[in-house]
Amino acid sequence: MLPAQQGYDRAITVFSPDGRLYQVEYAIETVRRGTIAIGVKCKDGIVIAVEEKPRKLQISNTAQKIFQIDDHVGVAAAGYIPDARSQVDNARFFSQSNKMIYDEPVEVETIAKHLADQCQQYTQYAGVRPYGVALILGGVVNNKPELYLTDPSGTYISYDAIAIGSGSEQVTDFLEKTYKNDLTLDDAATLATAGIYLSSEDKEGTSHIRMACIKKETGLYDIVSDEQITKYASSAKEKYPHDPK
Repeated sequence: MLPAQQGYDRAITVFSPDGRLYQVEYAIETVRRGTIAIGVKCKDGIVIAVEEKPRKLQISNTAQKIFQIDDHVGVAAAGYIPDARSQVDNARFFSQSNKMIYDEPVEVETIAKHLADQCQQYTQYAGVRPYGVALILGGVVNNKPELYLTDPSGTYISYDAIAIGSGSEQVTDFLEKTYKNDLTLDDAATLATAGIYLSSEDKEGTSHIRMACIKKETGLYDIVSDEQITKYASSAKEKYPHDPK
């Protein structure tokens, strides 16, 4: 006979006797197996950073896990990245529509709720599967930095700092111990870099790190250069030394 739970993970619309949706839990597990993504809110804006592991012959000038939604909003993803691209396209269309209708920049929470609503719908309809990706959305609206997390279950939550992906529990614990409300943008970028080094097998170099920021003074999304990431990496190793083991 088949194990009891297998009768309940064949259809997304069926709860198990203990009140679980196995397909949604499988999607969340996909996120946990993705490479690390980190978001940090600071007094000067937002920093989002990810670990990417390109192959030797891969041209990796374009980040695969960080996306721009609007002039003032960026996203970092962990999990099944094709699903992230789909959600990013949806968020871009939603953001542009909001701008045309209301003639003002869309709030980060509004985008997060829109994407979370879509994720939730995919947990209750037959013939579909949940999105296998979690997103960290960061932006600056009306001179106020905002950071949100969405996951495959349809949850969206605001954070000061958060990590998703492989090793995220360890990194989140590190962020809880080291995060301060008065961080500058450089401090936040250094903290995010240290978090990536903490979870990554790569303890040297910065070729596996991608980063973007939204500065409070400009309110604009900007990709952080490789040279600047190298500086943040040096600061991270000095300020937050980790045992490579």
